[in-house]
Amino acid sequence: MFLGSFTYSIDSKGRISIPAKLRKYVKPEANDTFVMTRGASQCIEIYPMDKWKELVEGKLAKLNTFDPENAKFLRMFLQLASEDQLDAQARLLVPQNLIEFAGIKKDVFVLGAMNRIELWNPEIYQKYLDEQQESFGDIAQKVMKLE
Repeated sequence: MFLGSFTYSIDSKGRISIPAKLRKYVKPEANDTFVMTRGASQCIEIYPMDKWKELVEGKLAKLNTFDPENAKFLRMFLQLASEDQLDAQARLLVPQNLIEFAGIKKDVFVLGAMNRIELWNPEIYQKYLDEQQESFGDIAQKVMKLE
């Protein structure tokens, strides 16, 4: 499970290092291969290949491509998707179109988000947090209530 947050830089070629504290959660089955795609928010989602196959690919395969809404979602979700393998310095090459989608310039906020890693422009992430109408306590109470 990916946990924690880090502030890194993206280099001029679009490469970002995956923090060691997050890499330790990548299973050997992933073969150091990741799928990157747009997030539902203005961020980049990164899945180790084993998690992509387990959590995402199966759900996508079940969508009805004859349903216009399903087809539109698939197109939007996958049009920017890319696969890459960690290089010798534990970096991923993030496609330019994903960098532009997320509004990333130089600094990158790297967030461990359980089964995936999210990359954010730090200013956009802070704005996202600031715009939340409810407090963390209120959200936690709703989401984590015991049944």
